[in-house]
Amino acid sequence: MKFTEGAFQKWGYELVREEFSDVAVGWDDCGGDPGDRILVQDAIADIALQQVLTRPAEFDVIATMNLNGDYLSDALAAQVGGIGIAPGGNANYVTGHGIFEATHGTAPKYAGQDKVNPSSVLLSGVLMFEHIGWQDAADDIVRAVESAVTDKVVTYDFARLMDGATEVKCSEFASAVVDRL
Repeated sequence: MKFTEGAFQKWGYELVREEFSDVAVGWDDCGGDPGDRILVQDAIADIALQQVLTRPAEFDVIATMNLNGDYLSDALAAQVGGIGIAPGGNANYVTGHGIFEATHGTAPKYAGQDKVNPSSVLLSGVLMFEHIGWQDAADDIVRAVESAVTDKVVTYDFARLMDGATEVKCSEFASAVVDRL
């Protein structure tokens, strides 16, 4: 790991120095005082995971290699209900293209059971609508999902965490969201 993560760290700081020095600076290059520039810092994965959970306000952007990014994103998703609700999106800000997807995997053990939470897919659609400028549609979906959850009409993953919840199937949750649009 030292060679791969170390190379990523080195590349990241080189990128900051060579391409973004007018707006960003590394910790070592500024003596801890970035002035009006963005401060770029590094941390080993286990410390970053602890800090992002205990001091999330200190993080605006996290650049990481894929595996550590997966650990971090799943841990952070757990803070807001789990990967069943966390949306995902990847945008190319040069071309404007975007891809939006649920953050969870395919969960083959639940296939055909009408059980899993569809919120990750719904909220990924929200990200897509926001990306293409359809803010009203995005806002409507968010309000409908929030309303269903507030009313405690939820799939099994949320029902086990909420007192007095009505556990519904995936399709029933989708209907509850549609009813609230």
